[in-house]
Amino acid sequence: MKLKEVLKNLEYEVLSGSADAEIEAITIDSRKVKKNTLFVAIEGFTVDGHRFIPSAVKDGASAVICTRPLPEYDKNAAYIRVKNSRFVLGYCAKNFYKNPTGDMNVIGVTGTNGKTSTTYFLEEILKEDNRKTGVIGTVEIRANGEHLDYKLPTSTTPDTIELNTILCNMKERGCTDVAMEVSSHGLQLYKVDGVEFQVGVFTNLTQDHLDLHGTMENYLKAKARLFKMCRVGVINADDSYSEKIRALSSCRIVTYGIKRDCDIKAANIEYKQDRVIFDVLYKGESHNVTLMIPGQFSVYNALAAIGGALCSGVAMETVIEALGNIKGVPGRIQNVASGRDFGVFVDYAHTPDGVLNIINAVREFTRGRVITVFGCGGDRDRTKRPIMGEISARLSDYSIITSDNPRTEEPMDIIKEIEAGVKPLTDKYEISVSRKDAIYRAIEMAKPGDSVIIAGKGHEDYEIFKDKTIHFDDAEVAREALGIKA
Repeated sequence: MKLKEVLKNLEYEVLSGSADAEIEAITIDSRKVKKNTLFVAIEGFTVDGHRFIPSAVKDGASAVICTRPLPEYDKNAAYIRVKNSRFVLGYCAKNFYKNPTGDMNVIGVTGTNGKTSTTYFLEEILKEDNRKTGVIGTVEIRANGEHLDYKLPTSTTPDTIELNTILCNMKERGCTDVAMEVSSHGLQLYKVDGVEFQVGVFTNLTQDHLDLHGTMENYLKAKARLFKMCRVGVINADDSYSEKIRALSSCRIVTYGIKRDCDIKAANIEYKQDRVIFDVLYKGESHNVTLMIPGQFSVYNALAAIGGALCSGVAMETVIEALGNIKGVPGRIQNVASGRDFGVFVDYAHTPDGVLNIINAVREFTRGRVITVFGCGGDRDRTKRPIMGEISARLSDYSIITSDNPRTEEPMDIIKEIEAGVKPLTDKYEISVSRKDAIYRAIEMAKPGDSVIIAGKGHEDYEIFKDKTIHFDDAEVAREALGIKA
């Protein structure tokens, strides 16, 4: 493909060389450059890709995209200047990979919590409608139910070139619909620019990722970008930020909720230990749903999926049938069958709202005490640590504060910051730096009627420390503590 075809519909300046240069690959990693590669220099948070332009050209790059003039230009490459190389990268990838989403129904799901569950629900609904469906998200990437083995350096939203490679793979496998988690990082860093979203779904917005965004207002604006990129937006009317999302949108809006007036509403909700039963009110008709995943937040996730599916042309009868067949989502209020007279639940909750939701959900069906094991990740938003501590102290009967991917930080330093939110409210807590010991302790102290929540890691099967990453699976450790053989 010619460079000018890769740059189609983009504003650029040719600093040196020709826009007729031949392009056979695109990369932002100079170590992956080969003959006839387009090297896109990204100004990163710690490393500036412009430093690696000479080595990229030496290794065979036929063209370079940069954001500023360079001291010298090699005659063997074309040099293209743009205002924002991150932004341009998405559209270059779209052109190079021949617009893989041009004839796909792509449903993007964004929000602080509920993205994974909503995409799982959407996958089941679309399959029930006999569609070939892909899923891109935190737990895994699947096409037609088959796991695709992509080793990605980032979770939730793959980097731009990886994303387009994945979408091309899905298209080749015949996928007509894709349900995709879209993170605020992915939106702010233009990773999904060039993707032709048909439907955008907004689940909720609560404090998270302020290490990147700085303020909730910036976090909101990043999320809202999705609703300038899609044909129709499906928005949680009960969320306090819903009106701001709507105001920042340029698409048609459909709303869902439980409390406020909206287009798709849940009513007559019955919360059970292993399920939730409710009616969906839509266009003057009522449809009964039985969802085998307990908790109010499961109702919200189901409503989000219903909205996304209806806006994709799926009949309500098909939607209801599919929801009734869903058994669960890995690491999301996952019931670890204990064989005891108390419950053990693993959940990915790692934000203040996530912790609040899972404790409230489990409280709805727990006769005895709620014992919560949780920590906070290292090298991430520190301000949410005491907030999460306060929520657990207020809503749990007993809290065990422990480690959760401490990364380069000292685990005890993180725990002390969490404890600052717990200590003023209660003395019914303890500290265990070892996550394994914390899980064992919680299960050991559980009595008949109690529920143990192990929050923070969910589906993850690893724990990250400053000098190593180890295998660690909360559900696996819980089963060990219960004496259940694999």
